[in-house]
Amino acid sequence: MKKSIILIIGLLLSFHINSQETSSLSLQQAIDYALKNSYATINADRDVDIAKKKKWETTTIGLPEINAKIDYQNWIKQQVSLLPAEFFGGNPGEFEEISFGTKHNMNATATLNQLIFDGSYLVGLQSAKTYLKISENAKEKTELGIREAVINAYGNVLLSEESISIIEKNIKTLKKNLDETNQIFLNGFIEEENVEQLKITLSSVKSQLSKTKNLKTIAYKMLNITLGMDINASVILTDSLENLAKENIKLELLSSDLTIENHIDFKIAKNTETANELFVKLEQSRALPTLKSFVNFGYAGYGQDFDFMKKEQRWFDYSLLGVSLDIPVFSSLARSSRTQQAKIELEKAKTNLTETEQKLFLLLESAKTNYNFSIEEYETSKQNLSLAERIENKQQIKFFEGISTSFELLEAQRQLYTMQQNYLQAMLNVIANKATLDNALNTPINKSN
Repeated sequence: MKKSIILIIGLLLSFHINSQETSSLSLQQAIDYALKNSYATINADRDVDIAKKKKWETTTIGLPEINAKIDYQNWIKQQVSLLPAEFFGGNPGEFEEISFGTKHNMNATATLNQLIFDGSYLVGLQSAKTYLKISENAKEKTELGIREAVINAYGNVLLSEESISIIEKNIKTLKKNLDETNQIFLNGFIEEENVEQLKITLSSVKSQLSKTKNLKTIAYKMLNITLGMDINASVILTDSLENLAKENIKLELLSSDLTIENHIDFKIAKNTETANELFVKLEQSRALPTLKSFVNFGYAGYGQDFDFMKKEQRWFDYSLLGVSLDIPVFSSLARSSRTQQAKIELEKAKTNLTETEQKLFLLLESAKTNYNFSIEEYETSKQNLSLAERIENKQQIKFFEGISTSFELLEAQRQLYTMQQNYLQAMLNVIANKATLDNALNTPINKSN
């Protein structure tokens, strides 16, 4: 029995492991996936859906509305009225106790309401359209932010992978150097200090490897969250850091101009201005009269017993047509105060629009500067890495030939390790700054088929 349970658990674990599919993603595929599945995208789509429903809700205010109502009353003890007794042949000055109505009453009504004119309703329709545009603009901005976030997360994973590969290669070289140096020491040709210095360097590089592996795990989890995947999902990245860096070097972008009217931040600020203009119109429309009409149909039934379900029950129909005209006359200047407040908010929105325009041009210049610098830094770090590799290689030869000291070899190795990390970071900076420049230029998102 125990063996059977173990076998079943083993089969379940095997099925669970096999069911976790590994996703292979290029950077473009990762962006496409996130634009459909990221948490921010899902909620942005929901916000747009809410705006569409809100628009229809506002539209229905001016459409016919029908309400039905059923009332039932049971007089447990009917109300008594006093009438002069002489009405019924009694003595003057005396009163008769009379109960009007029946013990059971039922009333069923249906009312049709129709708004004929309301200035605020017309403004409300315009506001609902603007609200929808704002939601759609927010979604577009969210998608641009997701693209940049995916690029950065994808690049960080590649950076950690490349770092681990380089560090492992360095460790392999250090171990070889340590073995050879130790053998020379045992033969009595060098001092033990040379061996100890290499051991310290090897220990430090191993520690760096352990730290980088932990960072790689976190980088993958951050990428999964950005994509909208399970945090522990298995992902394989098919692009390399070096190829992406080369692909993202596009010097023509440095001379690109910004069409401010097409930038998403400008459109959002412009829609905010439009919304405040509508708020002014809304407050002004409150001074206009409101005209409504209604038609009411109903049936009423009465009885001393609850016989409303019987065919013999008599029902009395009635109907009513009405028109209501609400004319604002005097509000103690409350409407005027609200209108003035709305106008002030409109002026603030116009100022914010101007500020947004200036900030977008400044942001573009800053993004171009950073992007240009990252390209120059990439080229410089590439050359420096090549020089550092040659220097370290020469120092190894000199050290093992007894020409240079272990200290000189150690300095050359440290310089090489620094140049390696600088080169990786420079490639990542090119990719990240290109993404920032794309957002500053409001470059449309390219979605692969």
